Amino acid sequence: MGKFYVDRPTILKFLHRLDGAFARPGRLYLLGETTQVIEGWCRQTTRLDFAAEIAPAHCAEFDKAVTNLQNQLGIDIYEASPGDIIPLPAGYEARARLFDNGHTGRLQFYHFDPYSVAFRLITRGDEPDYRIVLAYLEHGWLTVDEMNRLLADLLPQFTSETIQQDPAEFRRKYRGLMQMWRARENKGT
Repeated sequence: MGKFYVDRPTILKFLHRLDGAFARPGRLYLLGETTQVIEGWCRQTTRLDFAAEIAPAHCAEFDKAVTNLQNQLGIDIYEASPGDIIPLPAGYEARARLFDNGHTGRLQFYHFDPYSVAFRLITRGDEPDYRIVLAYLEHGWLTVDEMNRLLADLLPQFTSETIQQDPAEFRRKYRGLMQMWRARENKGT
């Protein structure tokens, strides 16, 4: 679509309308820059990114509601879980953060586990992805120590099949991100 950027009011409008249009229980998880726009860390993003947990019997109805809203609002919407790309780190469910959008419908809204999102973005490894991960670090949603701890358990699960790239490439990208983070920290001191 690409008609215009997605800002906080547009995301809130989408969530409110989706909750009304779908009217069934489920969970919707905001991801990456969408989370960061809602939290006020940046003003806008190019698309609304989310993952959803919807009962299988209602997925077609949910998808139709999302498509209708995408067309009504004229925004790009992308649904994908980090778990579609990488094995998720242990305890990811407990690290999801409840997001209260002020609406009391049947859908619950969360921010997806920031560690899972970060590892997924590192796998892709574009500069905009690194900026998103660095913003999570700057705002205290991630710590380097916890990233290292989770990766120590997760890296043995990384194979060319599970992350669709050479695990050594992921390690290289992670080291590069950590160098960027240390450089930012050093500028701040």
